[in-house]
This record gives sequence, structure tokens and C-alpha cells, in this order.
Amino acid sequence: MDAGPARFTLHESSNHYSVDIQGIKAAELAQLTNGPPPETLRLPMEMVTGSHYFQVFWTPTGHGNQQIGFPFTWLIAEKHWVPRNDAFIRDPHFEPRPEQWNKVCIRCHTTGARPMRDSEKQVYDTHVAELGISCEACHGPGETHLALEQKRRRDGTAPGQSRSEIVQPAHLDHVRSSQVCGFCHSMKWYEETLGWHQNGFSYRPGDDLEKTTPIIRPTRLAEQPWLTNYLSTSLDNFNGFFWSDGMVRVTGREFNGLIESACYQKGELACVTCHSMHKSDPDKQLKEGMSGNGACFTCHQPYRISLSEHTHHRADSSGSFCYNCHMPYTSYGLLRGVRSHQIDRPTVLSTLKTGRPNACNLCHLDKTLKWTAEHLSDWYGQPMPELGDEDQRLSATVKSLLSGDAGQRALAAFSLGWEPALAASGNDWEAPVLAWGLEDNYAGVRFISHRSLTHLPGFESFPYDFDSTLEQRHEARRKALELWRAGAGAVPQREQTLTGPGPIINTSAFSKLLEHQDNRPVRLHE
Repeated sequence: MDAGPARFTLHESSNHYSVDIQGIKAAELAQLTNGPPPETLRLPMEMVTGSHYFQVFWTPTGHGNQQIGFPFTWLIAEKHWVPRNDAFIRDPHFEPRPEQWNKVCIRCHTTGARPMRDSEKQVYDTHVAELGISCEACHGPGETHLALEQKRRRDGTAPGQSRSEIVQPAHLDHVRSSQVCGFCHSMKWYEETLGWHQNGFSYRPGDDLEKTTPIIRPTRLAEQPWLTNYLSTSLDNFNGFFWSDGMVRVTGREFNGLIESACYQKGELACVTCHSMHKSDPDKQLKEGMSGNGACFTCHQPYRISLSEHTHHRADSSGSFCYNCHMPYTSYGLLRGVRSHQIDRPTVLSTLKTGRPNACNLCHLDKTLKWTAEHLSDWYGQPMPELGDEDQRLSATVKSLLSGDAGQRALAAFSLGWEPALAASGNDWEAPVLAWGLEDNYAGVRFISHRSLTHLPGFESFPYDFDSTLEQRHEARRKALELWRAGAGAVPQREQTLTGPGPIINTSAFSKLLEHQDNRPVRLHE
């Protein structure tokens, strides 16, 4: 594998893995060894982190037990190595820096982390209670619980009923229960000077999270003066986490969305209302019965019998699933769209103000913002916003994929392969739009565009490598357009999608949108 001028050669022996590194700058090589850097440096792969989609590997530096990220990521489903930078939405011109496990990842991906950094020597002696997210991450320190259980077994007595020596999130009120999850699944504020780099966080399950690491809430700047100061110097970094109205735009920060929702603020909705760590499918960790409208019907009982009157969709259709309208795919992470956990209602005004797609256009891919605004006005009395010419005549999704910023383009590409959306919008016109995504400057957008393309008839096995050369990407786009044209005889004209009738593509309109693409650097912080 190559990364710029460097070369990495992987080795496996007796189930131990290592990497030979050649060709990187002497100064960088010196960071990985305490002695004079050899021409070829062999390092062990000491640790792997990841879940269902990615695997990230870590190598030692020789500076205490500091670990830095191997510059390639393994995509599990695709069985493919990719440069680490390309597995995220990051500016392609961004110079990647070595990622430090001891400083960043252990905040949430270990239990009981203490970074133990010697700032003078720049050496780590990191300690953790356990690698990974273990029992104590959710239930608190377990030493007393373990001792009591061992005593009960020795004495032959029945287990205690209350188990008060450990925390049970499901038995806490909805605020403290959700804070257990929010400790990791949120954007928190903490002062560097309070000793995090030495002793880690003081929060333990059951505590009030706001007292030690308050949740960042852009909608409440008056209550968080420290955030105002941060925004004055780090707005670009901040925009990598939030949309301009303060809604979270990246995965892993779901608690930030939950606490802005009326169901949490006025009701008792908690993470454990829908999710279960132990009795669920590992992918989404939804409780039994929570893949439909069960959670919402708990409080919104009238909709059980009048669902279609509210949704204006068939009761058995995807348009009548509460979460498709109120928790749409407006967050990004792991090379896919992720449901927002800020329970909200779709509005065109929010799309115009923030660029965030609304639920209606994420499903009705071929429709304009004008179409959506008219329906929301007729059905729910929302005022008609002022719309520009393009928003009246172009598909909002097409416009977003061709001229939005990199994050918007990624979500548009994802929705163009989302099965419920294809069922609602037809699947015979999307290929030309996704073909342009194969040449996007951002690797993540290219990856998602290709995956969505393979969801279309005739493209199931379309060959493409999103990390190929510019020339190869251009050729892939040409072949995708050629393949679509060959089978597009019956495609009706859809002026708003710039396609049809038949194999016709409005290439001049495509080019105009691409010329006005928002190419400001984007780095989404998953």
C-alpha cells in the first residue's frame, strides 16, 4: 500500500501483525522510534478498533504507550483498504496528521480512561479499566457489586433484588438515564486545564453530566458564554459538528439532538425508550417492536387510528413511519446517512436557511422545494417561503448533489440509493446524477455515489474504485452514462431531474450546477 511517497507492507506471522514503513520523512520517522530511524521501520499492529463498518489499526510510537493510527482503514463489507482520510468527509487538500488514540479515541471507546500524559516529555502512560465499551461504562464501578455477588454465591443466598450497588440506566429518570449514553454520544464541553489529559473525566453513570462536562448547545449561547468565545475563533471546526441552526450533522452525537426535542423536554423520552444494549440486533440496537411506530404511539395514541389523516400517506407505507418524517437522514457518518435524533418536523424554510435536506425531499427525490412547500402548506398550514428560480423548477436532491457542499452532496448521494425513496420516486432517472458523483473531489461522496448506483437496475455489478485516478473516475462516469442511455428508452421526461424523455440528459443544466458547486472545505467530525 502507498500513501503519497510512503510505502507500507503488511506482515502476518502466527496471528501477529506488523507493518514495514518506508519512504516517509526522517522527521516523521523519528517520531516513531526513540533511536536513529532505520531505512525500513517495522512496527507491530498493537491494537484494532472499529465496529460493523470500519476497522482502524494502531501502532506504537516508542513514546510511552502512545498509539497512532495506521494511515489506512479496512472497510469490512467491501473487504478493501482505503487511505484513512478517504473514509471520512474531509477536505482532500487537508494534510492528514497522525491520529492519537491516547488523546482522542479513548474518550469514548474505552472504559475508565486516564490518558496520563507527561506534557514536558510528551510521553503517555495511559491506563484504562478496560479496552472497549464494557459493563462499567453504563453501570458504573462494579467492584462492590462483584464482591457482593461472590459472597452471595459462597453463602448460597438469593441475588439481591435492587442491585443498588450498580447503576441500572433503565431504572433512572429519563434525564440521568440518557446522560449515561450522552457521556459518549454527545459534543461536550470540558476545560483542558481541569486535568483531563492526566486523569480523564470524573463523570460516572448516574451522576449529573452537566456538572462536569456540559453538553454543547448552540441554541443556548446566552447560557453558555464559554461557547461564544470558542465560536469567535473556531467557527469552521464548529461547523464540522453542527448545521448553522445548531442541529447536529454528524453521527455519534445523538444526545445533542435528543435534548433539543420536545419529546425529551416535555415528555420522558430517553435513549432506552427505543434502544437496548442487550436485547437487540447489534447494528441499530433497537428494542423489539421499535422498528415501527411503537415508541411514538406510546404517547401519541390518537395516531394509532388516524395515522393516514395525519401523514397523508397510506398507513402501511414508508411515508407513515413517524421516524421517516421526524427523524430523517440528516446526519452523516460511516460513509452513510444517519437518522437525526432531534425529533423535528419537515419544513422548507429550514432547508433554505441551513442547506439541510428535509424529510419530504429525502424521499421524493424527483420533487422540487416548491412542490414540498405547497404540500406542507396545504396539509399542515405552513406558510409558503420565498423560493428562487432553481428551487421552483429543479429537484432539491439533484441540486444538492451537484451544487451543495460536500456534506450535503454525501447525504443526497445516500438518499438516491435509499430503497423507500427509490420506491417513491422511480429508479430509472438517478443514474446520470450519481454518475457525476463518481468524479466528486471528496472520496466519501464518490464512495456513496457508487454504492447508491449499484442499487439501480442494470448497475448492480457496476465496476468502480473510488480511490482510482482522475482519468479512471472520468472513464467510470462515461461508462455509467453510456449504460444508462442504452437502457433508457422508456424513461419519461422529468424536467426537474434534468433527464428524459428516453436517454436525453440536460447536460448544460448539469454543467451550470456543477460550476456553482459549494467547494468550501468541509471536514465532518464523526
